[in-house]
Amino acid sequence: MTKSICVYCGANAGANPVYAEAARALGRALVAENIALVYGGGNVGLMGIIADEVLRLGGEVTGVIPSALVEREVGHTGLTRQFIVKDMHERKAMMAQLADGFIAMPGGMGTLEELFEMLTWSQLGIHAKPIGLLNVDGFYDSLVGFIAHAKEQGFIRPAHAALMMVETAAEPLLQRMRALQA
Repeated sequence: MTKSICVYCGANAGANPVYAEAARALGRALVAENIALVYGGGNVGLMGIIADEVLRLGGEVTGVIPSALVEREVGHTGLTRQFIVKDMHERKAMMAQLADGFIAMPGGMGTLEELFEMLTWSQLGIHAKPIGLLNVDGFYDSLVGFIAHAKEQGFIRPAHAALMMVETAAEPLLQRMRALQA
């Protein structure tokens, strides 16, 4: 049973307001399913938006932020739990440990790096937790196409490509993740 989901997303809100609305919608879906949010601990961008929405609705939010980013990402001060860690390696390891699954929303280099680390860890058998990609307004269409291309070219096995569940809305993604865990 999924008790917590780690959400990777941008420290910026993005150019299109649809990304912020998707963060709020994911926050609402998590609270409706009684799933706690684990995230990077910032109070800016999509990170702050989803955390604020979960908190507004009475949900639980755990942030994990490196000390060097507390000021830069404006560490969120109203969370259920906030861990300030030494560095990004410790952050990612703790977030992975605290979560029962992972969702990547629109974001930049850090979001992609975190998504691919969890996919790689799953591929290597380090964890068996579900991994979702919330493809808001086609944001990840090119990435999904690239994964298909890498699979066709023999660099990604079909079973490994299937580790990343892609949906355009929060509820069906959470349903697929729950079904995988069952």
